[in-house]
Amino acid sequence: MVLIFLTAACIRNGVFTDTAGIKGKSWAIADIPSFTVPVDDTLGNHDISFLIRTGSSYPFRNIFFFVTTTSPDGQSITDTLQYELADEKGNWYGRGFGDIHELRLPYRNNVFFPMKGNWRIDIQHGMRVGDLQGVYDIGIRVEKAQK
Repeated sequence: MVLIFLTAACIRNGVFTDTAGIKGKSWAIADIPSFTVPVDDTLGNHDISFLIRTGSSYPFRNIFFFVTTTSPDGQSITDTLQYELADEKGNWYGRGFGDIHELRLPYRNNVFFPMKGNWRIDIQHGMRVGDLQGVYDIGIRVEKAQK
């Protein structure tokens, strides 16, 4: 049973955003949000980042991701990433209100998509626990690269 629900993807002013909510605020290692990014610009470069919202029950100050990107022709590549979410004193990075902490995590800058079509980006958490408590949602943002 998948415990993740996706919101409707949104493309506005050349910016693609999508979010996967984590039901029960517990991200199971087997639940892998998948984002479909429609690409029609093969000339410009793009910046890709992730958005994560966590709560005070999140037990770590970092997070590992396994990110698999699949091109429209089925070729894929997987990256292992680590991000710091809080400093050594437990102060959360990003912004927050009450129990919720939101942070934008840079993934790749100046990405060139060599072909048009739907690119899929899957994100699996890579922590050493099966159920990662305190994760509210994970999202992706693709925008034109800043010159």
